[in-house]
Amino acid sequence: MATVITMPRLSDTMEEGTVASWLKKVGDAVQEGDILAEIETDKATMEFESFHEGTLLYIGIQEGETANVDALLAIIGEEGEDISAHLNEGGNVEVENNSTDTEQSNSKVSDENDTSSSGAKVPDGVTIITMPRLSDTMEEGTVAAWLKKEGDAVEEGDILAEIETDKATMEFESFHTGTLLKIGIHEGETAKVDALLAIIGPKGTDVSGITEVVSEKKEAPTKELKEEQDAKEVKAPSPIINTKPSSDQRIFASPLAKKMAADKGIALNLVQGSGENGRIVKSDIESYQPSTGVAQAYAPVGVESFEEIKNSQMRKTIAKRLGESKFTAPHYYLTIELDMDNAMASRTAINSDPDVKISYNDMVVKACAMALRKHPQVNSQWTDGVTRIAKHIHIGVAVAVDEGLLVPVLKFADQMTFSQIGVHVKDLAGKARNKKITPAEMDGSTFTVSNLGMFGIKEFTSIINAPNSAILSVGAIIQKPVVKNGALAVGHTMTVTLACDHRTVDGATGAKFLQTLRNYIENPVTMFV
Repeated sequence: MATVITMPRLSDTMEEGTVASWLKKVGDAVQEGDILAEIETDKATMEFESFHEGTLLYIGIQEGETANVDALLAIIGEEGEDISAHLNEGGNVEVENNSTDTEQSNSKVSDENDTSSSGAKVPDGVTIITMPRLSDTMEEGTVAAWLKKEGDAVEEGDILAEIETDKATMEFESFHTGTLLKIGIHEGETAKVDALLAIIGPKGTDVSGITEVVSEKKEAPTKELKEEQDAKEVKAPSPIINTKPSSDQRIFASPLAKKMAADKGIALNLVQGSGENGRIVKSDIESYQPSTGVAQAYAPVGVESFEEIKNSQMRKTIAKRLGESKFTAPHYYLTIELDMDNAMASRTAINSDPDVKISYNDMVVKACAMALRKHPQVNSQWTDGVTRIAKHIHIGVAVAVDEGLLVPVLKFADQMTFSQIGVHVKDLAGKARNKKITPAEMDGSTFTVSNLGMFGIKEFTSIINAPNSAILSVGAIIQKPVVKNGALAVGHTMTVTLACDHRTVDGATGAKFLQTLRNYIENPVTMFV
């Protein structure tokens, strides 16, 4: 049976989209996960992938054309299948609804027959706001903070809440005016996309009958786990000082105070804030003195306990995707040691210009981009039907953040200079650490570089960043005895390891790529040719 694909809603404010380009044509085989088209929204141009397998039988919106959300985009089915009835709005067809927000969350509910998903009648003028899909891969969201409270007046354009997705923490604004009558998902709680987030309507409206829709979603499994853990605690016979931060009360502290407290091992719930509304500031951490007396009067005793840190959406997504990559792609590893003396001398010469500042990582990224141009098989992706070899070179650069690892992407890295690479990496890394990076800035990598050299790590291996076929792990530059021209000398070396997907990159292909990479890095002048 044919599947109708409609214009998806790829942003929370998107009402229509433009097909920037089709990556498949009518008659092409389509696998689940294949990129069908690039769609321009009101915020960015994003890749739209297929969730179905079959043959692309029909394209409803041509390149350059614009259509409303839910308009017929394409039809996928069996080769040779008759779809004439579907084009005439008839026949038995499965409709793939790509809209991420329900009609209730985008328009005021005023029809007397309208009801909530719990079956209760929705009063006139009341709008049900559901958990929005703020990224193309988001399945659930966590409310990081509410900027409005129940009873507050809300204007169209006001920021209602900060919502943590699988990629970033984003502000969510209201598209309606009224009073915030009900909050369905409280701070720290997680719910699926389309779960009841809030209700807005005329002040004083009774909405108690339509709030039961979130009752089941609000039962957090972590609470049951915590209760079970509390029951297992082994109480010591002597009094102790409990330094575990409370998870039941939000602690307000400046980012600098949080960092200083973490560095000093100070629990924020033990600090008295002197800022506005009790906010903890830098001076509070500097002047903090730990309590003494009771704890010092006893031998080492305490309570066996664990601190529970709720997994963020980002951490869940990282775990899921790395697990899929590791256990799906057959990894193998190739390691070489590079002579870095010429690279160090070249970097020193380049950085002698006061207006230029490049890093060794910038040199590695540039060398990888140029090596990929000579070895396109490494710049590939595996699918069940075909191996896709990218003609473009987009290099992902792994960046460590508090919740895990993000991979901003340098688009067309082979066309960048050392300085341009450095500027873009610094900008994207800053956005990633501040949770300001957009999904578009993390999409589309064809190869990845992960560098732990700045942490003193000599050598390591990485998990391939799917759907890439390879990732380069870069270690630290170390000083060691080496043999040069038949004599023992002091030199500088750097170890790099290439992890490859054996389905797309054979051992000899990976080895040749590393040979080319070695030539570029050990002789940086060749990258200027």
